[in-house]
Formats: sequence, C-alpha cells, structure tokens
Amino acid sequence: MVQNWKELVADKRRRQQELIPKEWLISVPPESVFDVTTIPKECGLLSEKELLITETVGVDVLLKKLATAEWSAVEVTTAFCKRATVAQQLVNCLTEIFFDRALARATELDAHLKATGQTVGPLHGLPISLKDQLCIKGLETTIGYVSWIGNYAGRNAALVDILEECGAVLYVRTNVPQTLMWGETFNNIFGRTSNPHNRTLTCGGSSGGEGALIGLKGSPLGVGSDVGGSIRIPSLFNGLYALRPSTGRVPYAGCTNSMEGQDSELSVLGPMSNSLSGVKTFMQSVLSKRPWLHDPIAVRKAWDTEAYTLSEHGGGKELCFGIIWNDGVVTPSPPILRALEMTKAALLAAGHKVVDWHPYKHAELCQCLADIWEAGAKEDFEATTAHTGEPLIDTMSLVEGGSPSGVRTGSKAGVSAYQLWQIQKQRLILRQEYLDNLQKSVELTGTGRPLDALIAAGAPFPAPPHGKVWTFKYTSVWNALDYSTCVFPVTKVDPAVDVKKAPHDFLSEADHYNYDFYDPETFRNAPVGLQLVGRSLEEEAVIAMTEIVDAALKSA
Repeated sequence: MVQNWKELVADKRRRQQELIPKEWLISVPPESVFDVTTIPKECGLLSEKELLITETVGVDVLLKKLATAEWSAVEVTTAFCKRATVAQQLVNCLTEIFFDRALARATELDAHLKATGQTVGPLHGLPISLKDQLCIKGLETTIGYVSWIGNYAGRNAALVDILEECGAVLYVRTNVPQTLMWGETFNNIFGRTSNPHNRTLTCGGSSGGEGALIGLKGSPLGVGSDVGGSIRIPSLFNGLYALRPSTGRVPYAGCTNSMEGQDSELSVLGPMSNSLSGVKTFMQSVLSKRPWLHDPIAVRKAWDTEAYTLSEHGGGKELCFGIIWNDGVVTPSPPILRALEMTKAALLAAGHKVVDWHPYKHAELCQCLADIWEAGAKEDFEATTAHTGEPLIDTMSLVEGGSPSGVRTGSKAGVSAYQLWQIQKQRLILRQEYLDNLQKSVELTGTGRPLDALIAAGAPFPAPPHGKVWTFKYTSVWNALDYSTCVFPVTKVDPAVDVKKAPHDFLSEADHYNYDFYDPETFRNAPVGLQLVGRSLEEEAVIAMTEIVDAALKSA
C-alpha cells in the first residue's frame, strides 16, 4: 500500500487550489444563499465585456464572433476561465484546471486567424470543458479515485485530438462521483458538487461537474459521458440541452473509465450546453473529422444532412410524438407532469400530433442493464480502491457515516460468464420486442409512419436534496435499448403551482415512495426538463425534432 490516502488527497487539493489565480477569488455567499446563478454577474470579477461573452448562450453566435475576430480567442477564453473560477468557488465543480495551456492555445489561434484570414476549424476559439475522463497528455485523470492520483496521461483521448483539430480551446475538466456509477457527484478527492439553482440540491451525476459548470455559464459547451443517464441527469437537473448518442457515434478511445472491459453496455460521450446549437455544432464538428479513423469501434457514419431534414419523418411538417406519462413503475412528481402537459400543448398548438404511449417492459430492460453492471462491478471497484486503501463510497448522504443512500452499483457479488450471457440474451430479446412494438405504432399515428419520437421524463423527480437520487431508470432504459436521446429544459419548480396532489392509485411501492418523497418547497427553483427519444444512431433526426419541440415551447 502507498502513502496514506488522505495525504494524497491533501496534496492534490493543494495543487488544484494553487492553479486558481488569487486575484480571481471572490467573496462566496453563505450557505443560506441557495440560488447562486446570479453571483457571476454580481461578484465584480468579470468585466462588462466578459459578462457579455459568457452570457451569450448560443454557441453559433459565439463561433461567428470568433470567426470574424469581433471577439478574440484570448478574450473569450479569459472570460470563461474567470467564470469557471467563480463557479468552482460557488459549487465545487472542477478537477483539473489548466488556464495557462488554454490561453497559450487561444493566442496561437488568434495569430493564425490574423495571418491567414482563416479559422483553424469549425470550433475555432471556443472554450470546451471536459468531464474528468477524457485524458489530456501531461494531466492526471482520476475519475474520483484516490488510487489514480499521479496517473499522468501519455497521450490525448481521441476526442481531445479531434476537438483541438476543430480549433477548440480546452481549459478545465470537471468533477465526477467515485466509480462514476452514481446519479450524484461526490468523491474522496474533490468532494461534493452542488446545484447552482439551489445548493441544497444535487447537480446530478455522473457528469455533475459539467452540469453545474455549464449551469453557471462557466462553459458554453461541455462533454459528458453516459452509461445509464450520466449526461442526461445532470443536464435535466441544471436546465441544459444535451445529447446521449448511440454507441460508437462519438469516439471514446483513450478515455479513463470504471468497469473497463465491460462491453455489453458501453458508455458513450456526448455534448452538454445551454443551447441546442451547441449540441448540433458539436456533433457536426466531431463527425467532420471522421472519428472512425481515431477509434477502432467508432461507427463509420458522417453527419447525415438528409436525416437532419427529417426525410424519414415527413420532412418535420406533421410529426407524431408518443408521450410516456409514467414508466409503469413510478409516476413522476407534479412539476414533471406539468412539463409533459406543457410540451404536449405546445406541440398540438404547433400543428403536430401527440398520442399516449405506454411503456413496454421498461422494468425488465432496466433490470437487464443493472445485472450487466453488477456482473463484475464490485470486484472492479474493490481492486481499484485497494491500491491506496481509500474507502469505497456507499452513500451520497451529507451526513458522514450516514446510512447508505442513492443508487449504488457494485454492491452484489459477480456472476459467471455463462450467467452474463443469459442476461445479454434476454436484453437482446427485449430490444427486438421493443422495436416490434414501436413499429406497430403506425396504427396510432395517422401519418402512415410509426411514432416519430417519444417524449418522456428523465427522472420521476426534479433535482433532489443531496443523497436522494434513488432511481435512474427513466434514463437507463434508453441505454438498454441504445436509443439516441436529447434532453431539453421546460420550466422550473414553482411551489405555488406544483402543489402536492391527492394520492393516486399507486403503481408500486416505489411509486408510493416517490409520492411521499415530493415536497414542493424542498424542490424550489429546481430546473425541470424532459427527454426526446429516437431510434438507434438517429442523432441528426433527434436533434432536429428537439429543435422543433424547443421552438414550440418557446412560442407557446
């Protein structure tokens, strides 16, 4: 065993703190101030122009100003470095900080544009934040494991190389939970990340640092990963747009991960942003660099403009959406149901069709996914933490030594290879049945097509208090099916509107628990979003349909 794990943590935290310029430290509000989303504008650190830059949520607008040199890459990078520093002080969202590298890169980009009149690529000068999985040469990547402090990357992850080839400026990496297999964000190295809209609530996980950073506009565009909801849950909880692509669409090679070698259900990388233009631009840019030449299992599929025009969906003129009001196990709480009602009304007003869609064996699909993870997770986690003797976290509770809470993967003994094969076999059977069931929806739509997309909750509750994410089955079911899924914001919890309803006929014990769990005041100001679900490898159409839904909501 190496030196005491707490000494490793203390040294890592000291080194991280030294990377924050002292002149960028602010007066942090007391814990009694829950909503800190206005602090970056009020703290006095950012200039008027830096606020203008960081408040520009449209990634397309930022890129246009960078390409025309109206704003220099150095100006934009400095602004987001400063705002990310503010976010770190407010919600503890960063892991690796490398502003010097970023500003040197931005200087090179400005010089190139001035000398040639040409941008380096489609993301020229755009600061992009990364989840603490994407390896960058010369930097540590711990994913929240003390045992991996001191592991310096010898080369970049494939996506890092592609983003830099596109002209992006990388400047920070963001916090994750130990093991990555939580719907919240806390580890023994960097601690807990909070939700900027209400710091008593969780930011979600496992891409929680990304969610909180972007939620505070400390990044215009970030990269998260998702094996069961880890892009979508933080995006829902922080009011963002995000895409969970199907497996292999975005290159994953060179990333650090837990449960490496588990390839029954692969984690995927995807974009998170305050704008849908950020999601679209990310996918277009990455795919333009032919990621299948960088990653041996990336899908050979360029950006499909025809698919984006919704050629398989009637050109987008009269779409038919299926709304999932519950997953057959848990009824969402009032603000989530209100978001579904708002979305339905907006789509109907925009001339589209909406029908009820009943979930097909969601519980069985989620169980298959959980069984796949549990097949070797416990051994993987214990082998990793044994190096330093750090404790394996079994709760996201605020109370140290509190009872286990949240959704813990890795609590069961592993299974044999043969037993795993049976789980995989059952999952494939369920995927076929689900596809067949979707195809039959042509009988409901009146368009001559099956449902164009599904709209569903991403969780049966908004961002809950720390330690209280008790299920992520509303997201993990789409991982089990490997469907492309886009998240979009709808509203926020308003205790005056989202009152607790009278008890209904409960679908299960879990449904009864979720009913009792909801208290309007507890969830005050929490963002509320939904998922738009398409088919496998249907990213372009999913983005286009989410644009239609988003426009309908904004014009309602």
